[in-house]
Amino acid sequence: MDWSAVTAEDLVDALREVDWSTPPRPVPEFFSRFTVPRSYSKWTSRLKCNLYYYRTNYFILIMIILGVGFIWKPVAILAAFMTGISIAFLNDSFAVTFNEKITRTVRQFSPHLAAKMRPPITPVLRGRPSSKRSIHICGRPRWLFVLFFSAGV
Repeated sequence: MDWSAVTAEDLVDALREVDWSTPPRPVPEFFSRFTVPRSYSKWTSRLKCNLYYYRTNYFILIMIILGVGFIWKPVAILAAFMTGISIAFLNDSFAVTFNEKITRTVRQFSPHLAAKMRPPITPVLRGRPSSKRSIHICGRPRWLFVLFFSAGV
């Protein structure tokens, strides 16, 4: 694939829609054959490719670095967790899965409350549902959860 033609917006959209439940790539593969690119265009192309291909490895690496860095300040661990959750809510598959699990758990204990957690009905345009439907978590728009967890930091 020609990664030089991929824009940052395309990469962010792809990372939002990709399944993050895949296991990380092997550590030797992650750190092997590292060479510094000779030009700026090759540098950006490789960065885009690596961010997409090794996304789980980078996420784990960032969490480890944050965990080690925040050992000295325990309150910062809460801030790192809230930041990670708010970033995770931006991923479509994570938000949908989180919503399904929370709704299923609440339904077991309080069916009345679970009925209030349903998302609003999406409008049907020209006989078919809209392809860009908004994602809801516990019956509320996803951006409210992102804002809440981001503001808590």
